[in-house]
Amino acid sequence: MPDYSLAGLDRVLTPALAIYLDAVENNIAFTLELLNGDANRWRPHVKTAKLGAIMHMLVERGAVHFKCATTLELLTACRAGAADVLVAYPLVGANARRVRELAAQFPDVCVSALVDNAGQVRQWQGSRVGLFVDINPGMDRTGMPQAQSEQIVELARVVRDSGLQFRGLHYYDGHLHDADLVLRCRKAHEGYDRLMQIASSVLEADIEVGELITAGTPAFPCSLSYYGFHSKEFVHRVSPGTVVYGDVTSAAQLPDHYRYQPAALVVSRVVSHPCENIVTCDAGHKTVSADAGIPNCEILGRPDLKPLRPSEEHLPIEAPPGAPVPAVGEVIYIVPRHVCPTVNNFDHALLVRGGRIVAVEPVSARGREAPLLESAVSA
Repeated sequence: MPDYSLAGLDRVLTPALAIYLDAVENNIAFTLELLNGDANRWRPHVKTAKLGAIMHMLVERGAVHFKCATTLELLTACRAGAADVLVAYPLVGANARRVRELAAQFPDVCVSALVDNAGQVRQWQGSRVGLFVDINPGMDRTGMPQAQSEQIVELARVVRDSGLQFRGLHYYDGHLHDADLVLRCRKAHEGYDRLMQIASSVLEADIEVGELITAGTPAFPCSLSYYGFHSKEFVHRVSPGTVVYGDVTSAAQLPDHYRYQPAALVVSRVVSHPCENIVTCDAGHKTVSADAGIPNCEILGRPDLKPLRPSEEHLPIEAPPGAPVPAVGEVIYIVPRHVCPTVNNFDHALLVRGGRIVAVEPVSARGREAPLLESAVSA
């Protein structure tokens, strides 16, 4: 485990987001190693990275195909040098219009979106936005049910016949997170078998399948071990984004031999010692997301400390009987259970190298763009 202690904290307001660049570089390099050095197979979801500076680091290592969920993430990715960005979210109304605007603003970037019904296709006609058909692998969040192979082929045909580019098939199996990796991979491979059958049906209809996208972080090892994705008939890309920073959840989901390091920590100070075995720090759920449950984090280097239920600005931490209790004013380093929404809680991040703060960067894709399109303001 690297040394995460920081110099110069007397000038740092807490809670603060610290991104350790050496660890980010390690995590990017190890992901590429798992992909046999082929950056073309990685489409990281930048809802995790959030910073244009970190997206630029990915681009420098050859990972130029991104996924995102918001128009602000799309804008940030385009500015960071991405060559290809998929907005992996159902877009309707003004959101779709804004993506069309950004695709026109960045003509050198291949921008695409998801569809899971013919009505969504019409809103993209006349634009340069490519379309992926979104498939529901059993997560029941978005997408066409994978059992509806004929309907999926027909939707791909509708895209093509509308004068739009059919980019391929999007299959996010984020619901597969069994603790037993063998069981998780067996379930994932069964789904991939069905996905390959769908791809074959699309190809038999004389429709080119340019790309298959699978696997966020939990199913990443499963996609790596599936032989069928080495087909020459399409490009297969995986889309884990959490691996760039890591968190408590992803550390538990990935194999023990994976060499990922925590790269985004919350720097916090103990502000109170309200009773014998409890201290409170200044990192409530407005700082460290609690969406993945309680405890919402771990205290780096102190696995014996138990984070309790946070309130908005307070995180109580319980120490076992007889264990040393952090003193009021002491700095602690927090590893989030879910890093993506935690990063989204911060306006700025400390960029750290070699134990020193080397820059303060805006979390440039945090939140959302202004809600009113400029054309509506001027109308």
